[in-house]
Parts: sequence; structure tokens; C-alpha cells
Amino acid sequence: MATAEGPPAEGLLRKKTSFGALRADEDEDGAGRETHSSADRDADPEISSLSNMSQFSTGLSVDSDADSAMGDLAAPMSTASITSSVYEFVEEYGRTFHRYKQGRYWMPNDPTEQDRLDLQHAVFLMLLKGKLGLAPIENPQSVLDIGTGTGIWAIEFAAQYPSADVLGTDLSPIQPDYVPGNCHFEVDDAEDDWIYSRPFDYIHLRLMFHTFKSHQKLIASAFEHLAPGGWMEWQDYYCQLQCVDDTMKGTALEKWVRMYIDGGQRLGRDMLAPRRYKAWMQEAGFVNVTEERLAIPGNAWPRGKDQKKLGLWQMTNFLDGLHAVSMTIFTKGLGLSPEEVELFLVDVRKDIKNLGIHFYFLTYFVYGQKPPLPHDGASEPPTAAT
Repeated sequence: MATAEGPPAEGLLRKKTSFGALRADEDEDGAGRETHSSADRDADPEISSLSNMSQFSTGLSVDSDADSAMGDLAAPMSTASITSSVYEFVEEYGRTFHRYKQGRYWMPNDPTEQDRLDLQHAVFLMLLKGKLGLAPIENPQSVLDIGTGTGIWAIEFAAQYPSADVLGTDLSPIQPDYVPGNCHFEVDDAEDDWIYSRPFDYIHLRLMFHTFKSHQKLIASAFEHLAPGGWMEWQDYYCQLQCVDDTMKGTALEKWVRMYIDGGQRLGRDMLAPRRYKAWMQEAGFVNVTEERLAIPGNAWPRGKDQKKLGLWQMTNFLDGLHAVSMTIFTKGLGLSPEEVELFLVDVRKDIKNLGIHFYFLTYFVYGQKPPLPHDGASEPPTAAT
């Protein structure tokens, strides 16, 4: 991401507590990264375990004395909300969900979920060492953040690029009132026809893999509404959790993953879509398509203070979102009763907290460029800025 054009003003812009300040630029160990350029046209085989990923390095090392090394990181973080909602939403399973296009998005939108989303933002900031994305953008003037959630990514991007007009869209109007003057929000469904009056220089999506019925349709819409030379970037989990060894075999967590994927697919969603983003973007006409894969530890099992911190934040993020997403998929997709889901999740939570289970989230970053106009030159991608 290019150098910020102005100082961020997170604390002055939001009425709610933001995890955006939890940046970690001093990562000791670094995260495993693998890059695939668009010259590699052959699609990777579906990844189901680490044994199929001989060329992928997680950058994570098992800490043989993880418990004693935890210190102040021993307990999950608190994400108690200090915000209140002024909107009327649909209530289900004790949580609130969006009313516009009801049922399209599976996660709730209440204050508890809003704090989880801000924590999740902090996880990605730490993973990317403070960057908001990996696409080599240059002086973007018009930016679209699809599925903006609390709007924290859009707000921080707008603060870093004061000359850019940043639009965040979502099915839930849960964004704060106090935002930079160049940032605004709209309630919108990205799978509807796009009617924007001007093209975008950068379109960003994060953790939207289970949201769309047709990722290809959305990619086509993005391609059409990008300016020549503009970039689209996906940031998404591969929800088939990985493990550096066999410690996840036979666990409730492993069973949960299978059920999560199966239930989502029965509801008409491609739960493993991120592995296809690169090919879909190339088919749509994008050039300079690059795929990078990074590893987020599922709890504090790895060696190294920074990796433990990242794992702790992700464990809290996972635990805080587990009930809501499980209830939706397991009851509506698999036909389980709420009581059966609650009982099952008891053991799943134990596994998530178990430092003896060395699991991680394989995370895809896929970005591509709409071909520049012929007079622009630039058949090769610009060098990624820091």
C-alpha cells in the first residue's frame, strides 16, 4: 500500500472504540507468504491439508512450552461493546441481523458483532504489518469497499488518502456518524446491478467468501466499473482450516469445519471460493493477477511473541463469531436444532482454545488490474509500495 498522504485520525473520527490502533509493525517472525503471478495459468489443486501444499511455508513454529510462554496473553480479549444501535433489525437466536435483503448475509450486526469486526480488522493489520491491502495502487481517487461492516477499513483508507473519495457499502447501516469528509456509506447489495456514476480506481473486499451466490457475476461488475488501470482485491479465509501436523485429526473442530462447508454449500454458497478467485479474475479480463497466501494461527500455539499475539486475537475473533455463524448454517443448512448446535459448540470451543492443536487459517490475497489504456503503457504491474 502506498505511503499515507496524511496522518490517520482514528481516535477523532469514530464514536466507538476501535481496534484499528492495535497495529503491529514489529512482527518478529514474519508470516509465511507464497506469491503466484498471472503467468502461472494452471489452477492449483484444491487444498485440503498441508500435505498438498509442499511449496507453502506458514512461517509458524510450534512452541513446545506454549502455556508457560503465554504470560499476559493467557486469556481471551474482551470485545465488550460501548456502542448502541438506533436501528430496528431482525432478531434471531438472540442476535440482530440486517433487514434489507434479509438472510443474504449470515452474520449478525449487533454491537457485539461490530466489536468483533473491528478486532478482525486489527488481525489483518497485524498480518499485513500495518497495510490495508497488497494491490500496488497508485494515487487512487475513487475507492469502493464492498461489505464495509463497521466501515473501519474505509475510514482508515480515507484518512490515509485524503484526495480519494471512499465509498463503503453494506447491507447493514451500522457505520459511525463521525468519519472523514472524503468517506461515506450506502446500504447496497453488491449482487444487484451496479449503477455508480463514476468508475473506481480500487475495489476492495475482505472476508466475503460466503456472501455471494455468484462470485463471477460480482467480478464482472467490478471489472466493468473499474477505471482502466484500476485494481480489485480480495482478502479472504480458505475456510478449510489447515494444521501443521496431525493434532487436529479426530477433533470436534475438524468435524465443525466439515459441517460448516457442507451446510454452506447446501445453502447455495461456494464455501471454498477463494481458491478460484485468481482464475475467475483472469477469465473476466483482469491482468497482472497475483495470488498471495498467508497463515493466521488459530490460537497462541506458535513460537514468538508476535505470532502468539496474532493467534490470541484470532482465537478471540473466532470464538466471538462461532455461535452466530454456526447457528445460521447448522440449523438452516444441516437441519440441526439450536439445542444440538449449542451442545456441539461446547467441545468446539475447547478445541479452539487448546494450544495443543496447531491449526491455522490459510488466508488468500488476490488482486488484479483492469488493462490500462494503450497510451498508458504499463503492461507490467507497478512495484508494490510500502
